[in-house]
Amino acid sequence: MTYFDNPVIPGFSPDPSVCRVGDDYYLATSSFEYVPGVPLWHSRDLVHWRLIGHALDRPSQLALPDTAPASTGVYAPTLRHHDGLFHLITTVVAGAGNILVTAEEPAGPWSDPVPVGVPGIDPDLAWEEDGTCWCVFSDGGIRGVRLDPESGEPLGDPVPMWSGSGLQYPEGPHLYRIDGWWYLLLSEGGTERGHALSVARSRTLPGPFEAHPANPVLSHRSTSHPVQNTGHGDLVQAQDGTWWMVLLGTRPRGDTPMYHGMGRETFLAPVRWEDGWPLPGPLEPRAQAPALTPHPWPREPDRDHFDSPSLAPCWVSLRRSDPQAVRLDERPGHLVLHARADSLDTPGALFVGRRQRDADCTARTLVEVLDGGRGGLAVRLDEAHHYEVEVADGTVRAVARIGPLSHSLAERTVPAGPLGLRIDITTSDVLPPTVISRDPATAPPPGLRAGGPDTLRLGYETDGGVFEVLAELDGRYLTTEVAGGFTGRVLGMYATRGSAAFDWFELRSGAEADTGSERAAAAS
Repeated sequence: MTYFDNPVIPGFSPDPSVCRVGDDYYLATSSFEYVPGVPLWHSRDLVHWRLIGHALDRPSQLALPDTAPASTGVYAPTLRHHDGLFHLITTVVAGAGNILVTAEEPAGPWSDPVPVGVPGIDPDLAWEEDGTCWCVFSDGGIRGVRLDPESGEPLGDPVPMWSGSGLQYPEGPHLYRIDGWWYLLLSEGGTERGHALSVARSRTLPGPFEAHPANPVLSHRSTSHPVQNTGHGDLVQAQDGTWWMVLLGTRPRGDTPMYHGMGRETFLAPVRWEDGWPLPGPLEPRAQAPALTPHPWPREPDRDHFDSPSLAPCWVSLRRSDPQAVRLDERPGHLVLHARADSLDTPGALFVGRRQRDADCTARTLVEVLDGGRGGLAVRLDEAHHYEVEVADGTVRAVARIGPLSHSLAERTVPAGPLGLRIDITTSDVLPPTVISRDPATAPPPGLRAGGPDTLRLGYETDGGVFEVLAELDGRYLTTEVAGGFTGRVLGMYATRGSAAFDWFELRSGAEADTGSERAAAAS
């Protein structure tokens, strides 16, 4: 008997949709304002997943305006394989609306989008035995319509189907044809702590649907379970005949109401069948693995030296790709960023990052500002919630933006040339003060503590390898519970004036800070 650890795709990977082709599994997740859009994952055992690309990876498929608010963009894709072709249908909020793309191989290339003529969000695709395609979507309730998938045109008027047990926000519907029944799985209760999964069935479409008498069939609301916000599930049958569900969840920490910074992640749970009903769960942090041959993938390198002609699939930018501002060809072995806006507070700012995938991690980079430039290393949730350490004009400083407040926490003079910047994220059962200065005169009163899930240390590294900590910050201000929205933290590089050249970027699991060798700078 083997076991696996949940989540199977950690860090900001919500709304998973999965399909199986032979012995291979493919999965898509939401990307919101980040591009490329819709990450695509591959597995052979449902436990180990590797990122193989994106469905919306070029401007002709996805280009959001700089003014698109955070947490808009690409919502809740559905990935299906039918008649030898992969289909992906999704919603681009503050953009093109509902769209459909296709590909012969999941790694692409994917077609240019076909507009889908239905309202609402979270569209799904399913086929009858005769090839008739149905599109089911959320639009106040759950409705469905026959669809021509080639043109995106509905073949009739949408009709109500089944909208759950009466909880708020019925959404994320998935329709399945299994053993003579149509099953409709959906989420309700909102994607926060009240999130839940419910199921109904019908012999024919568009219904009427019979609800499971014990709906919701999976929810962790009002429990002390370490995984919360469970919902947006999708079913898949393994090649051994067993059934499984991928779904989103969060891992909140800290004091009440508890906080999650990495966003909604992808979890795996078994599905059992009772009296003709699919019942998912239990969902556990450590669980018995599917009885499939384990197939781990090579570990993704912690450090990127920017020696390739293009960025690896793990890298994302904000709202649109910009090959003129993000350059790998200007300085060999460097990523050069050219500023588009003067602050990370401003939509349109240039930021290139990777999702935080480990609760404890260290991000480091070696940067040199050019042409009077300003740039650095940041942890971003949205325009109004981010921490960064940056260098400009011979000075390195730590900055925090929390809602309407932006504050420079500390700064130091540094010599010209490349400088190593560093951010540590650490969890602890001993909750730290909101901001720690090593100067006793400015330290918080004894007993004052924060309630967040983690602590972030921001600073720079000297030539001797010493980590000079400029600030320690409570991580709760970079969480959904404080900031709102639907995303998770992304760590990366930016330029907000002139240009900045990054020799390498490293994101390593586990906190590497040696507290005995740190020298924290007092806030100025």
